Amino acid sequence: MKLGVLTVLFSDRPLEEVLKYLKEQGVQMVEIGVGGFPGNAHANPEVLLNDEKKLTKFKELIKKYDMEISSLSVHGNPIHPNKEIAAKYHHDFVLAVLLAEKLGVRNINTFSGCPGGSKDDKTPNWVTCPWPNDFLQILDYQWNEVLIPYWKEAVKFAKDHGVDKIGLELHPGFCVYNPETLLKLRDAVGKEIGANFDPSHLIWQGIDPVEAIKVLGDAIFHFHAKDTALDERNIKVNGVLDTKRYDRVLERAWVFRTVGYGNGEHYWRRIISTLRLIGYDYAISIEHEDGLMSNTEGLNKAINLLKNIIIYEQPTEAYWI
Repeated sequence: MKLGVLTVLFSDRPLEEVLKYLKEQGVQMVEIGVGGFPGNAHANPEVLLNDEKKLTKFKELIKKYDMEISSLSVHGNPIHPNKEIAAKYHHDFVLAVLLAEKLGVRNINTFSGCPGGSKDDKTPNWVTCPWPNDFLQILDYQWNEVLIPYWKEAVKFAKDHGVDKIGLELHPGFCVYNPETLLKLRDAVGKEIGANFDPSHLIWQGIDPVEAIKVLGDAIFHFHAKDTALDERNIKVNGVLDTKRYDRVLERAWVFRTVGYGNGEHYWRRIISTLRLIGYDYAISIEHEDGLMSNTEGLNKAINLLKNIIIYEQPTEAYWI
Protein backbone atom coordinates (compact mmCIF):
# COMPACT_ATOMS: atom_id res chain seq x y z
CA MET A 1 0.00 0.00 0.00
CA LYS A 2 1.03 3.61 -0.49
CA LEU A 3 0.09 6.81 1.33
CA GLY A 4 -1.81 9.23 -0.87
CA VAL A 5 -3.70 12.52 -0.74
CA LEU A 6 -6.58 14.00 -2.72
CA THR A 7 -5.01 17.36 -3.54
CA VAL A 8 -8.31 19.23 -3.78
CA LEU A 9 -7.89 20.56 -0.23
CA PHE A 10 -4.99 22.68 -1.55
CA SER A 11 -6.74 23.96 -4.68
CA ASP A 12 -5.67 27.49 -3.75
CA ARG A 13 -2.00 26.56 -4.11
CA PRO A 14 0.05 25.83 -7.25
CA LEU A 15 0.53 22.12 -7.92
CA GLU A 16 4.31 22.26 -7.54
CA GLU A 17 4.01 23.84 -4.10
CA VAL A 18 1.53 21.11 -3.11
CA LEU A 19 3.72 18.29 -4.42
CA LYS A 20 6.79 19.66 -2.66
CA TYR A 21 4.90 19.87 0.64
CA LEU A 22 3.39 16.39 0.33
CA LYS A 23 6.75 14.89 -0.60
CA GLU A 24 8.25 16.36 2.58
CA GLN A 25 5.47 14.71 4.59
CA GLY A 26 6.22 11.26 3.14
CA VAL A 27 3.25 11.07 0.76
CA GLN A 28 3.77 8.73 -2.20
CA MET A 29 0.67 9.13 -4.37
CA VAL A 30 -1.65 11.96 -5.37
CA GLU A 31 -5.26 11.85 -6.45
CA ILE A 32 -5.96 14.75 -8.80
CA GLY A 33 -9.29 16.48 -9.35
CA VAL A 34 -9.99 17.02 -13.05
CA GLY A 35 -13.59 18.25 -13.06
CA GLY A 36 -17.00 17.87 -11.48
CA PHE A 37 -17.30 18.63 -7.78
CA PRO A 38 -13.52 18.34 -7.11
CA GLY A 39 -12.77 21.00 -9.74
CA ASN A 40 -9.67 21.04 -11.92
CA ALA A 41 -7.35 23.52 -10.20
CA HIS A 42 -4.32 21.24 -10.53
CA ALA A 43 -5.09 19.57 -13.87
CA ASN A 44 -7.45 21.10 -16.41
CA PRO A 45 -8.12 18.52 -19.15
CA GLU A 46 -9.29 21.23 -21.55
CA VAL A 47 -5.76 22.64 -21.38
CA LEU A 48 -3.65 19.51 -21.01
CA LEU A 49 -5.37 17.64 -23.85
CA ASN A 50 -4.81 20.50 -26.25
CA ASP A 51 -1.26 21.55 -25.38
CA GLU A 52 1.46 18.89 -25.56
CA LYS A 53 4.03 21.17 -23.92
CA LYS A 54 1.82 21.74 -20.88
CA LEU A 55 0.97 18.04 -20.70
CA THR A 56 4.68 17.17 -20.76
CA LYS A 57 5.39 19.76 -18.08
CA PHE A 58 2.61 18.29 -15.92
CA LYS A 59 4.07 14.77 -16.25
CA GLU A 60 7.56 16.03 -15.46
CA LEU A 61 6.28 17.83 -12.37
CA ILE A 62 4.74 14.63 -10.99
CA LYS A 63 7.97 12.76 -11.72
CA LYS A 64 10.14 15.52 -10.21
CA TYR A 65 8.61 14.89 -6.79
CA ASP A 66 8.66 11.10 -7.19
CA MET A 67 4.87 10.87 -7.04
CA GLU A 68 2.40 8.52 -8.68
CA ILE A 69 -1.12 9.47 -9.70
CA SER A 70 -3.46 7.05 -7.95
CA SER A 71 -6.56 8.27 -9.76
CA LEU A 72 -8.18 11.16 -11.56
CA SER A 73 -11.28 12.30 -9.69
CA VAL A 74 -14.29 13.70 -11.50
CA HIS A 75 -17.16 13.22 -9.06
CA GLY A 76 -20.47 14.42 -10.49
CA ASN A 77 -23.98 13.43 -11.50
CA PRO A 78 -23.89 12.51 -15.20
CA ILE A 79 -27.47 11.20 -15.08
CA HIS A 80 -28.98 14.31 -13.51
CA PRO A 81 -32.57 14.84 -14.77
CA ASN A 82 -31.61 18.34 -15.93
CA LYS A 83 -30.06 17.52 -19.29
CA GLU A 84 -27.70 20.50 -19.26
CA ILE A 85 -26.32 19.57 -15.84
CA ALA A 86 -26.00 15.92 -16.85
CA ALA A 87 -24.23 16.88 -20.08
CA LYS A 88 -21.67 18.97 -18.17
CA TYR A 89 -20.81 16.14 -15.77
CA HIS A 90 -20.68 13.61 -18.59
CA HIS A 91 -18.38 15.93 -20.55
CA ASP A 92 -16.09 16.14 -17.51
CA PHE A 93 -16.06 12.35 -17.27
CA VAL A 94 -15.15 11.99 -20.96
CA LEU A 95 -12.28 14.46 -20.61
CA ALA A 96 -11.07 12.68 -17.46
CA VAL A 97 -10.91 9.38 -19.36
CA LEU A 98 -9.06 10.97 -22.27
CA LEU A 99 -6.56 12.60 -19.93
CA ALA A 100 -6.09 9.34 -18.01
CA GLU A 101 -5.25 7.67 -21.32
CA LYS A 102 -2.57 10.28 -22.00
CA LEU A 103 -1.14 9.90 -18.50
CA GLY A 104 -1.25 6.11 -18.41
CA VAL A 105 -3.68 6.15 -15.46
CA ARG A 106 -6.20 3.30 -15.27
CA ASN A 107 -8.34 4.65 -12.42
CA ILE A 108 -11.15 7.19 -12.49
CA ASN A 109 -13.08 8.10 -9.32
CA THR A 110 -16.63 9.44 -9.51
CA PHE A 111 -20.23 8.95 -8.33
CA SER A 112 -22.85 6.68 -9.88
CA GLY A 113 -25.21 9.63 -10.18
CA CYS A 114 -28.91 9.86 -9.39
CA PRO A 115 -31.69 10.62 -11.89
CA GLY A 116 -35.14 11.99 -11.19
CA GLY A 117 -38.08 9.81 -10.28
CA SER A 118 -39.47 9.99 -13.82
CA LYS A 119 -38.72 11.46 -17.23
CA ASP A 120 -40.60 14.60 -16.18
CA ASP A 121 -38.53 15.36 -13.06
CA LYS A 122 -36.07 18.25 -12.93
CA THR A 123 -34.22 17.32 -9.74
CA PRO A 124 -32.69 14.04 -8.49
CA ASN A 125 -34.82 11.70 -6.38
CA TRP A 126 -32.94 9.46 -3.93
CA VAL A 127 -35.20 6.65 -2.74
CA THR A 128 -34.64 5.34 0.80
CA CYS A 129 -37.70 3.14 1.45
CA PRO A 130 -39.91 0.71 -0.52
CA TRP A 131 -43.36 2.03 0.39
CA PRO A 132 -45.63 3.58 -0.79
CA ASN A 133 -45.17 1.54 -3.94
CA ASP A 134 -44.38 4.66 -5.97
CA PHE A 135 -40.83 4.35 -4.67
CA LEU A 136 -40.33 0.88 -6.14
CA GLN A 137 -41.57 2.18 -9.48
CA ILE A 138 -39.07 5.03 -9.23
CA LEU A 139 -36.23 2.58 -8.54
CA ASP A 140 -37.22 0.46 -11.52
CA TYR A 141 -37.14 3.51 -13.78
CA GLN A 142 -33.87 4.83 -12.35
CA TRP A 143 -31.95 1.58 -12.61
CA ASN A 144 -33.33 0.00 -15.77
CA GLU A 145 -33.99 3.04 -17.92
CA VAL A 146 -31.23 5.43 -16.82
CA LEU A 147 -28.44 4.15 -14.55
CA ILE A 148 -27.57 0.81 -16.16
CA PRO A 149 -27.81 2.04 -19.79
CA TYR A 150 -25.64 5.06 -19.01
CA TRP A 151 -22.89 3.09 -17.31
CA LYS A 152 -22.85 0.41 -20.00
CA GLU A 153 -21.95 3.09 -22.53
CA ALA A 154 -19.57 4.89 -20.17
CA VAL A 155 -17.68 1.67 -19.38
CA LYS A 156 -17.32 0.86 -23.07
CA PHE A 157 -15.90 4.32 -23.76
CA ALA A 158 -13.50 4.07 -20.82
CA LYS A 159 -12.26 0.61 -21.85
CA ASP A 160 -11.65 1.84 -25.38
CA HIS A 161 -9.28 4.42 -23.90
CA GLY A 162 -7.39 2.22 -21.46
CA VAL A 163 -9.39 2.98 -18.31
CA ASP A 164 -10.64 -0.25 -16.77
CA LYS A 165 -11.19 0.82 -13.16
CA ILE A 166 -14.08 3.19 -12.54
CA GLY A 167 -14.23 3.66 -8.77
CA LEU A 168 -17.68 4.74 -7.66
CA GLU A 169 -17.78 6.35 -4.24
CA LEU A 170 -20.51 4.74 -2.15
CA HIS A 171 -22.34 7.95 -1.30
CA PRO A 172 -25.88 8.53 -0.02
CA GLY A 173 -27.86 10.73 -2.38
CA PHE A 174 -26.77 8.63 -5.37
CA CYS A 175 -28.02 5.29 -6.66
CA VAL A 176 -24.85 3.51 -5.51
CA TYR A 177 -24.44 4.17 -1.79
CA ASN A 178 -23.58 0.82 -0.16
CA PRO A 179 -21.97 -2.54 -1.08
CA GLU A 180 -25.26 -4.05 -2.26
CA THR A 181 -26.01 -1.29 -4.77
CA LEU A 182 -22.39 -1.22 -5.98
CA LEU A 183 -22.40 -4.96 -6.67
CA LYS A 184 -25.81 -4.72 -8.32
CA LEU A 185 -24.50 -2.19 -10.84
CA ARG A 186 -21.24 -4.12 -11.28
CA ASP A 187 -23.20 -7.30 -12.08
CA ALA A 188 -25.31 -5.43 -14.62
CA VAL A 189 -22.51 -3.48 -16.31
CA GLY A 190 -19.19 -5.24 -15.87
CA LYS A 191 -16.12 -5.63 -13.66
CA GLU A 192 -14.79 -2.27 -14.76
CA ILE A 193 -17.19 -0.85 -12.16
CA GLY A 194 -15.80 -0.97 -8.63
CA ALA A 195 -15.59 1.04 -5.45
CA ASN A 196 -13.66 4.08 -4.39
CA PHE A 197 -14.11 2.87 -0.82
CA ASP A 198 -14.68 5.71 1.66
CA PRO A 199 -15.52 4.53 5.19
CA SER A 200 -16.85 7.94 6.22
CA HIS A 201 -20.02 7.59 4.14
CA LEU A 202 -20.67 4.09 5.43
CA ILE A 203 -20.09 4.65 9.14
CA TRP A 204 -23.11 6.89 9.68
CA GLN A 205 -25.35 4.47 7.76
CA GLY A 206 -24.56 1.82 10.38
CA ILE A 207 -22.26 -0.14 8.07
CA ASP A 208 -19.10 -1.73 9.48
CA PRO A 209 -16.31 -0.85 7.01
CA VAL A 210 -14.42 -4.05 7.87
CA GLU A 211 -17.36 -6.26 6.92
CA ALA A 212 -18.07 -4.17 3.82
CA ILE A 213 -14.47 -4.56 2.67
CA LYS A 214 -14.74 -8.35 3.00
CA VAL A 215 -17.92 -8.39 0.90
CA LEU A 216 -16.53 -6.17 -1.86
CA GLY A 217 -13.12 -7.84 -2.13
CA ASP A 218 -11.46 -7.18 -5.48
CA ALA A 219 -14.25 -4.76 -6.41
CA ILE A 220 -12.35 -2.16 -4.33
CA PHE A 221 -10.26 -0.13 -6.78
CA HIS A 222 -9.26 2.84 -4.61
CA PHE A 223 -9.52 3.89 -0.97
CA HIS A 224 -10.34 7.22 0.68
CA ALA A 225 -9.06 7.73 4.21
CA LYS A 226 -11.70 9.86 5.91
CA ASP A 227 -13.39 9.42 9.27
CA THR A 228 -16.85 10.15 10.69
CA ALA A 229 -17.79 11.04 14.26
CA LEU A 230 -21.24 10.02 15.48
CA ASP A 231 -23.12 12.10 18.04
CA GLU A 232 -24.97 9.46 20.04
CA ARG A 233 -27.26 11.95 21.77
CA ASN A 234 -28.46 13.55 18.55
CA ILE A 235 -28.86 10.13 16.93
CA LYS A 236 -30.99 8.90 19.82
CA VAL A 237 -33.31 11.87 19.30
CA ASN A 238 -33.49 12.20 15.50
CA GLY A 239 -31.69 9.23 13.91
CA VAL A 240 -28.86 9.31 11.39
CA LEU A 241 -30.64 10.90 8.42
CA ASP A 242 -29.58 14.51 8.78
CA THR A 243 -30.04 17.41 6.35
CA LYS A 244 -28.54 20.15 8.53
CA ARG A 245 -25.50 21.94 7.14
CA TYR A 246 -22.13 20.43 8.02
CA ASP A 247 -21.07 23.54 9.92
CA ARG A 248 -23.82 22.97 12.53
CA VAL A 249 -21.58 20.45 14.25
CA LEU A 250 -23.20 20.46 17.69
CA GLU A 251 -26.65 19.82 16.23
CA ARG A 252 -25.82 17.14 13.69
CA ALA A 253 -26.08 13.37 14.10
CA TRP A 254 -22.66 12.96 12.52
CA VAL A 255 -19.83 14.95 10.95
CA PHE A 256 -16.78 14.13 8.87
CA ARG A 257 -13.49 14.10 10.79
CA THR A 258 -9.86 13.58 9.98
CA VAL A 259 -8.60 10.03 10.45
CA GLY A 260 -8.51 9.07 14.12
CA TYR A 261 -10.92 11.74 15.32
CA GLY A 262 -14.10 9.80 14.66
CA ASN A 263 -12.71 6.38 15.46
CA GLY A 264 -9.45 5.45 17.14
CA GLU A 265 -6.23 3.98 15.83
CA HIS A 266 -7.31 0.39 16.57
CA TYR A 267 -10.40 0.88 14.38
CA TRP A 268 -8.23 2.08 11.50
CA ARG A 269 -5.70 -0.73 12.03
CA ARG A 270 -8.57 -3.20 11.51
CA ILE A 271 -9.56 -1.45 8.28
CA ILE A 272 -6.01 -1.46 6.91
CA SER A 273 -5.48 -5.10 7.91
CA THR A 274 -8.73 -6.13 6.23
CA LEU A 275 -7.71 -4.35 3.05
CA ARG A 276 -4.51 -6.44 3.12
CA LEU A 277 -6.60 -9.55 3.79
CA ILE A 278 -8.63 -9.11 0.58
CA GLY A 279 -5.50 -8.34 -1.46
CA TYR A 280 -5.79 -4.57 -1.78
CA ASP A 281 -2.34 -3.06 -2.34
CA TYR A 282 -2.87 0.44 -3.67
CA ALA A 283 -3.52 3.99 -2.49
CA ILE A 284 -4.67 4.98 0.97
CA SER A 285 -5.71 8.43 -0.19
CA ILE A 286 -6.51 11.02 2.47
CA GLU A 287 -9.56 13.18 1.80
CA HIS A 288 -9.71 16.08 4.25
CA GLU A 289 -13.21 17.38 5.10
CA ASP A 290 -12.90 18.14 8.81
CA GLY A 291 -14.73 21.32 9.81
CA LEU A 292 -12.95 21.51 13.18
CA MET A 293 -9.39 21.71 11.80
CA SER A 294 -7.47 23.68 9.22
CA ASN A 295 -6.60 21.81 6.06
CA THR A 296 -2.92 21.63 7.02
CA GLU A 297 -3.46 20.49 10.60
CA GLY A 298 -6.13 17.94 9.66
CA LEU A 299 -4.01 16.53 6.84
CA ASN A 300 -0.87 16.31 8.98
CA LYS A 301 -2.69 14.48 11.76
CA ALA A 302 -4.07 11.98 9.25
CA ILE A 303 -0.64 11.51 7.67
CA ASN A 304 1.02 10.91 11.02
CA LEU A 305 -1.52 8.28 12.05
CA LEU A 306 -1.63 6.49 8.72
CA LYS A 307 2.15 6.39 8.22
CA ASN A 308 2.33 4.27 11.34
CA ILE A 309 -0.42 1.80 10.43
CA ILE A 310 -0.32 1.39 6.64
CA ILE A 311 1.06 -1.99 5.61
CA TYR A 312 3.61 -1.05 2.95
CA GLU A 313 5.23 -4.40 2.21
CA GLN A 314 3.94 -7.77 1.10
CA PRO A 315 3.87 -10.39 3.88
CA THR A 316 6.79 -12.79 4.16
CA GLU A 317 6.42 -16.53 4.04
CA ALA A 318 5.00 -17.87 7.29
CA TYR A 319 8.05 -19.65 8.72
CA TRP A 320 6.16 -20.50 11.90
CA ILE A 321 3.68 -22.82 10.13
